Amino acid sequence: AETATISRDFIRHGFEKVDFREEADVYVINTCSVTHNADRECRKVIRRIRRRSPAASIAVVGCYAQLKPEEVRAIPGVNLVLGVQEKFDLLEHLNSLEGNEEVPVSGIRAREDFIPSYSLGERTRAFLKIQDGCDYTCSYCTIPLARGRSRSDSIANTLRTAKEIAATGVKEIVLTGVNIGDFGKARGESFYRLLQALDNLEGIKRIRTSSIEPNLLSDEIVRFIAQSSKFVPHFHMPLQSGSNKVLKAMRRRYQRELYADRVAFVKSLLPECCIGADVIVGFPGESEGDFMETYKFLSELDVSYLHVFTYSERDRTDAVRLGEKVPAGERSRRSKQLHLLGEKKRRFFQEQFLGRETEVLFEAVHEGFLQGHTGNYITVRAAGPAGMINEIVTVRLVRNEGAFMIGEIID
Repeated sequence: AETATISRDFIRHGFEKVDFREEADVYVINTCSVTHNADRECRKVIRRIRRRSPAASIAVVGCYAQLKPEEVRAIPGVNLVLGVQEKFDLLEHLNSLEGNEEVPVSGIRAREDFIPSYSLGERTRAFLKIQDGCDYTCSYCTIPLARGRSRSDSIANTLRTAKEIAATGVKEIVLTGVNIGDFGKARGESFYRLLQALDNLEGIKRIRTSSIEPNLLSDEIVRFIAQSSKFVPHFHMPLQSGSNKVLKAMRRRYQRELYADRVAFVKSLLPECCIGADVIVGFPGESEGDFMETYKFLSELDVSYLHVFTYSERDRTDAVRLGEKVPAGERSRRSKQLHLLGEKKRRFFQEQFLGRETEVLFEAVHEGFLQGHTGNYITVRAAGPAGMINEIVTVRLVRNEGAFMIGEIID
């Protein structure tokens, strides 16, 4: 959402956006820093740009730049380093590059204001950022350090932005943020009240929530989505571990029993709902017994897919000083086991819908097929004309391929 907002600002000021594989005058790399791999990927991209376009200006912005500005500045070829908030003033900073031999580093501090943003034109689903920052202190996470305190816009302003998106013809909005369940708490508003307001939004067929903490997924939110014709039956709830001992060391705000309760409650009202879970393997001090607790817990839990992350040491987090380190090879083995379990979970979930008719929002052409998602987040491919992209079409699901399902368009 933020990258797209920066891109639109460039275009408004007379720039032309080109494919990343083409030569450009300015490259903007909006960075993540959740894992060590994200930092490494950023450095690799910079080297690729410099080989292709030696005279181009390279701006590195976002979380990696916020957390390690001097490290980013030292990468050969970088011309500008901007933090999480200042990246929205990127054009202003670019003007200062001429004749400046030093790499400017600006705004590496946490700010308290909320800057709305949304994606548009990249896909048929628009991602609307409704919240930023986090007040949680999970022992492994750098996001509060990079993004600052939890904050959001008002319901009225968020609704106004959603109406802008609706006016473009987009069919689906995905509500995104760092900790969306915290929306509005500083204003006396709430995520639940925002959902109620968005449910009356005209011109949008579907609204999807992104990741929400299990302790913030209240009964009233689940009940509301269960009766809504606009909000789709899909929740993504981070679990991180099925071991209460590990959850405590992670400083998560729940134990596995609460997570299981949330899954059971969702399924009681929305039996066809898709539920995704994040899991971290190899956290410091995670024994084989702790891992097997997680594996068994997830095996028996009615979730539909897994996002598996291998624990990555992050500077300035408390987790780096916790417990005995899990060897890299063991982390990899545990990750593979959970990836296989996740594949089985997804295939089993999809199997229930074989032969059924459902609505699919087609988003792109992939390997010669139209590809899109059902309301409950099953990826579907079907033969059909490209003119059906950004259309919601009735499809019969005829084959389960595991990573996706094959459908036949019937309307």
